[in-house]
Amino acid sequence: MKKGLLTMAGVLLTVSLVSAGTTVPVLAEEETTLVYGSGDYTRINPAMDEHGEINILIFNGLTAHDGDNQVVPGLAESWDFDDETNTYTFHMAEDAKWQDGEPVTAEDVKFTIEAIMDPENGSENAPNYEDVEEINVIDDHTVAFKLEDKNVAFLDYMTMAVLPKHLLEGEDMQTSDFFRNPVGTGPYKIESWDEGQATLVKNEDYFKGEPSIDKIVFKIVPDDNAKALQLKSGELDLALLTPKDAAAFADDEAYTCYDMKTSDYRGIMFNFGNEYWQKNRDLIPAVCYGLDRQAIIDAVILGQGMPAYGPLQRNIYNYEDVEHYDYNPEKAKEILEAAGCEMGDDGFYYRDGEKVGFVISVSAGDQVRIDMAQIAAQELKEIGMDVSVEIPAQTDWAGQMAFLIGWGSPFDADDHTYKVFGTDKGANYSGYSNTDVDKYLTEARQSADPEVRAEAYANFQKALAEDPAYAMICYIDANYVADSNIKGIDSDTIMGHHGVGIFWNVADWTIE
Repeated sequence: MKKGLLTMAGVLLTVSLVSAGTTVPVLAEEETTLVYGSGDYTRINPAMDEHGEINILIFNGLTAHDGDNQVVPGLAESWDFDDETNTYTFHMAEDAKWQDGEPVTAEDVKFTIEAIMDPENGSENAPNYEDVEEINVIDDHTVAFKLEDKNVAFLDYMTMAVLPKHLLEGEDMQTSDFFRNPVGTGPYKIESWDEGQATLVKNEDYFKGEPSIDKIVFKIVPDDNAKALQLKSGELDLALLTPKDAAAFADDEAYTCYDMKTSDYRGIMFNFGNEYWQKNRDLIPAVCYGLDRQAIIDAVILGQGMPAYGPLQRNIYNYEDVEHYDYNPEKAKEILEAAGCEMGDDGFYYRDGEKVGFVISVSAGDQVRIDMAQIAAQELKEIGMDVSVEIPAQTDWAGQMAFLIGWGSPFDADDHTYKVFGTDKGANYSGYSNTDVDKYLTEARQSADPEVRAEAYANFQKALAEDPAYAMICYIDANYVADSNIKGIDSDTIMGHHGVGIFWNVADWTIE
C-alpha cells in the first residue's frame, strides 16, 4: 500500500501451536488512515458557522442529505407535518449516543436551534429558523417545531448538526473551548487537534453502523498549490485541487480524478455599506457587462465551469429569461458615459472629478479566486475602470469595497438565497437590500406549490438581475484527486459551496 494510507497496527504476531510444536507468524490487522488536505479551522462550530467539511464526520442533524441531495433520516427516523398548525414533529432514533456515552435527546435539539436563533450569539444560520415560533419537547426522543409561516426548506435546514446540551449549556456559543474539542454523534470523533491537523478516529458505537476507515486526518493546507505538491509526495491522500493542478494527475493510475459538478458560483460582491457604492451604484451594470466570463473560465479553471448570471443556475427553479450581462465592453462604456463619466487622458473614466474604479479583495491562499479577480480587474481596466486586487491577511467585511465571493447550494432554492440576498440576513455580507427581492424570496419559501414557487423565484431572479448584488462570474467544478485505493467516493453528487458534500457517505468508504 503506497503513500502511507495504511499503517501497521502491530508487528508480526506469533501464535504458538502447541500440538504441532511450531510457531507461525501471523500478520496483524492493518489500520487504515486517510489524510485529507483541508482548509484551515480555528474552531469546529456548525451552529455558528455554515461551512466546514469536517462537520458531517463529527455530527448529525435530525435529517441528512443523500447522494441526490434529497432529505433522508438522520437522528430522526421519521417525521410528520401538520398543515393546519405548520408543525413538524420529529421521532428520533433511541440508540443514538454522544461520543462521551450520554444519550442524545430532544432537549439537545431544542437547545441547539434556540442557540442559533438567539441574536446574541450572532449565528449566520439564524435566518434558516427565523419562522420557528415554538419548540416543544414531547418526550426524550420526540420534538416538535411550530412555524409562524410555512417554510418548505425546513427539512433541509434540519440537517443542522445537533449539539450536546449537557456540555454546552451556559457556555459562550462563540468562544467555548468545546469548539476546539467537540463531542458529536457522528461516524468519527476527534482524537487530537494540534496546530496543523486534526486527527479523527472512527466511532465504533455510531448508531448507523461502524465506519470502515479507522482514521481520517484533516491536514491543514491553506494554500492550493501546496495541496498538489503534498498529494504528489504522498503526504496527502485526498484533496480538492485547482483544475490546473488536477490536470497533472489525470494520466497517473495511482490517482483517481473526480471532476464533479457544483452549485458553487463566484462573483464580485459589492459592499453597499461603502461610500463609493452609495454614490456609484448605478455603475454596477457596466461592471457586469465588462467581464468576459468565458475567458476567465478558460484561463483559470481550464473550461471546467460555466458562465454565471444568477444564483440558481443549478437549481430546478432557475429562470433563464433574465439579463445575463453577456460580455459587451461597448455597452459597458455606454452605461458609464450615460451616467456622466468622461474618459481622461490616462485611459480611465472620471465622474465629478473622481476616477472610476474600485478594489477587489480576495482571501489569501485561494488561487482560483485570486486569478479570477486579477483577470477581472484587467478586463475592467480595458473598459476604463481603474480596478485593482488586494489580498488582505483578514477579510474586512465592513471596510472593503468589493470581494471575490462564493456561494451556492445544491439543496432547496431557499438555501443561499434568502439569507444571502435578504435584507439584514445573517449571510448578507454586502449589505444588499431590495424590497422586491425580499418579497419574492418570502413568497417562495412559504409555498409548497411548485408553480407558486417557480413564479416567485422567477420574479426574484428578475429583480436581482435588474439591481445586481454581485457581478456574477462563473460556476466552478470541484476537482478532487484521490489515491486510487480509496473506494466509495460518490462522483455523481452535486457539490455545494467549497466542495462541501464529498464526505456525505464517508462511513461507507474503504481503502483497498
